[in-house]
Amino acid sequence: MSKVLKGACVLVTRPEHQAENLSRLIEQRGGIAVRFPTLEIVSRDDDRIKSTLENLDGFQWVVFISANAVNFALKANSGKIPRTKSVRFAAVGQATAQAMKMAGLPIDLVPEYGYNSEALLEMPQLQQVEGQNCLIVRGEGGREQLATTLRSRGAEVDYLEVYKRIIPRMDSSPVVELLAQHRLDVITVTSAEALQNLSLMLGEKNNKLLSLIPLVVVSDRIRCLAADMGFNRITVTDSPIDTAILETVITCVTGE
Repeated sequence: MSKVLKGACVLVTRPEHQAENLSRLIEQRGGIAVRFPTLEIVSRDDDRIKSTLENLDGFQWVVFISANAVNFALKANSGKIPRTKSVRFAAVGQATAQAMKMAGLPIDLVPEYGYNSEALLEMPQLQQVEGQNCLIVRGEGGREQLATTLRSRGAEVDYLEVYKRIIPRMDSSPVVELLAQHRLDVITVTSAEALQNLSLMLGEKNNKLLSLIPLVVVSDRIRCLAADMGFNRITVTDSPIDTAILETVITCVTGE
């Protein structure tokens, strides 16, 4: 395997429990993965989570927004999510579908192309949902696009928020030092909140240096936010999976 990254320093901002695979891929290609999680994912303490998951019969659709939504739902309900014939299970993207598969859940709907709410909403199965009850399993807060559109199509929509995102307690001085020494070659970011937290964690005085570094993001929405924050060397990956992020990092470093 070619070591094309040749010692390039790549900042990996994924949550700690999700960073290992991307970091390993970077290192296999000769890069230095600088692990600096800017999000921590933790369980929500809510009795409604368990009771809702044990009584899904009233829903026609259960939609998982992320792999974290699947995993924290399982964690909240003793490692199981009951399957019922009346419920269809949907995933926003392939990573979420993979988490569902590992959990033993059926995957009744996943976008063929794309990996966001908009892609899911384009699927034929969600065009005629008037009178249907939909449960969106997600983290605390987040985008409203999916629920808003389903409601506009006549569906009844409930949320089940099974986790929350917090800013981790991290020593930022090693990353600040790399910034000051102009030794960071690429930054990878997989959510808008992670990008905002990165700026907060490194401090306003470092934002100018931060904005000069090539930034790899996984959606146009994050690209727009990054541009508003002053970044001007932004590249969007073809998909949010780690191999696609790696290939984009390689392109940024080698120019090929």
